Amino acid sequence: MTKKVLDESAKMLPTFSMGKTPPENATPMYQMISILLEKPDLYQEVKEKSIQKAKAFLPECQRAIDQSSFPFLTATKIAVAGNVIDLASEFSFDLGDELKKVLNTDFAIDDTTLLYEKLQRSQKVVYLADNAGENVFDTLYIQTLKTLFPKIHISYFVRATPIINDITYNELLSDEINEVADLVNSGVETPGIVIENLTKEARLLFEDADCIISKGMGNYECLSDQADYPIYYLLKVKCNVVANALDQNVGDIICKSV
Repeated sequence: MTKKVLDESAKMLPTFSMGKTPPENATPMYQMISILLEKPDLYQEVKEKSIQKAKAFLPECQRAIDQSSFPFLTATKIAVAGNVIDLASEFSFDLGDELKKVLNTDFAIDDTTLLYEKLQRSQKVVYLADNAGENVFDTLYIQTLKTLFPKIHISYFVRATPIINDITYNELLSDEINEVADLVNSGVETPGIVIENLTKEARLLFEDADCIISKGMGNYECLSDQADYPIYYLLKVKCNVVANALDQNVGDIICKSV
């Protein structure tokens, strides 16, 4: 079966388009592998383990925020630290070490002040989710944002169907995220938000948002040319392609406005 997957993947390479983002090009290949293996969610077991592992660090993360002189910055760093959970990256990680390291690391691109000021003026916020496990830290971050900015209403966009290890709508129907945000099925099946593929409901929320928080490299790759939207990118640089696009280094943490 391994040879079959490799052969079929090789056949698809010539169909890749330079006019599409890497997540858009990669999606049909992941879908093909899923069909060949007769497994709708290729990473289901790993995703479940990632979520449980992330939850084990919540008390430690909450203490860091509670003891911080600037809870917003600390919570933002924790949200970015969660972005290290990415099975599609070339970056290996230890979540505990990552959390400790990020809390003592400066943002290579630091627009946290701009994000803070934007959230002070915002009411409608769209939050673009990324990986399973990372959603646990997103929930903690959103709880902090709701405390600091009581007027904001947050819509939490997730993938419509399984793709790599991204978190999906069905996986969060009974999750704690529903207590602090509106869970939104984006309708998107790619590992990154493609605006044209959003459902009508999601597109309206996206277009009407005062502030859009975009997590992860996939969302950045799909949206980095969208200068007309109030997007703030939160991510860990985990590959050379994104590092070159940002003129930063693999391993850097980023908070970047458009």
